Amino acid sequence: MSRILYLHQHFSTPDGGTATRSYAHARALARAGHEVTVATGRYAGAETGLSGPFRLSRRDGEVAGFRVVEWDIPYEGGMSLGARALAFARYALRALPPALSGHDLVIASSTPLSVAVPALLAKRLRGTPFLFEMRDPWPELPRALGLRNRPILAAMEALAGAACREASGVVALSEGMAELARARGARRVEVIGQGCDLDLFGPHIPAWRPEEAASHEALAVYAGAHGNSNGLGLLLEAAARLRAAGEARVRIVLVGQGPAKPALMREALRRGLRNVSFLPPLPKRELARLLAGSQIGLLCLAPVGEFAEWTAPNKLMDFLAAGLPVLSNLPGAAARLLEEGECGVTVDPRDAEALAAALVRMAARPAERLKMARAARDMAQRRLDRRLLAARFVAAAETALGAPPRAFEATA
Repeated sequence: MSRILYLHQHFSTPDGGTATRSYAHARALARAGHEVTVATGRYAGAETGLSGPFRLSRRDGEVAGFRVVEWDIPYEGGMSLGARALAFARYALRALPPALSGHDLVIASSTPLSVAVPALLAKRLRGTPFLFEMRDPWPELPRALGLRNRPILAAMEALAGAACREASGVVALSEGMAELARARGARRVEVIGQGCDLDLFGPHIPAWRPEEAASHEALAVYAGAHGNSNGLGLLLEAAARLRAAGEARVRIVLVGQGPAKPALMREALRRGLRNVSFLPPLPKRELARLLAGSQIGLLCLAPVGEFAEWTAPNKLMDFLAAGLPVLSNLPGAAARLLEEGECGVTVDPRDAEALAAALVRMAARPAERLKMARAARDMAQRRLDRRLLAARFVAAAETALGAPPRAFEATA
């Protein structure tokens, strides 16, 4: 049995409303016989499984067979750049003592990139191997989104390069990220993408629909962050075109929170878009009920070329697991996945008219929609079951430990 420290600032169990990848991986590591400690901050929308007050800005306990340490370091997407940087720095400092305390392996899961700092110092000062999980490409993605501060970009580049070169292994969420890791000198890279939770989402979940949703309306759901990078204005433009055409068969539902949400709500009100509903962030179990009562999953990002191969949207996995056909404006890897699985449609990233037309087609052709829905669930079961991907993650961690990975069955 090995002692593993899993550093992820945004950890959540399925009771929260955010991604649960690190929860699935930590649980799989624990079930493989490892002693796992997850160290996390206080992320808006997350549920760590811990309750009770913080003592000296910390609380801890056992969750699903592993230990969770939660520090009172708040973070949410609507923070200013300075506030976010401060939260990242505080987490890295708090993670340093446990990283240096004699674990057999440190797993550094980025975002944020600063999580690599304690892992690198543990490697250099104590010789502790670490596995670097690359969830987002830094600094490429911030640069693509408009960050122009050269010293900050240079610092990100140096840290990302060191993390890739010095890690015993790199886990990348997409082939595009894997290519970046190899270019930075990573010795061992494995692509382990996002996975589908087939127990949490699916046709066995009782359906729920918002009160304002009429029985004749097909619900097209976007669930995720409401930031500038998500490009949700495109969905409002599509809704405006549907309304102008007198099309009443589609309701667009936006679930989540973020800095762009107030402006989106004001714009929808100004334009009289009564075919758009805004919902707060929902815990995953409640989101599963909404998806069970919906007909279309919406994948939307701003028209940034780098998103095509460098992103791995978790919301796409939730739609597939729920058995929803997906309407997307994201080219590249996501578009290929939908095309190969015959479970969705991709439109031009900027084309609101095409998006509206695709919504009408999907609403008007229930048989075709049902065929795509079945294909979505089938793909989730055959290729994207997160239990199988978690087993591969355990193997990558054990390889980073320097021992042959043990054989074990993936369990629910």
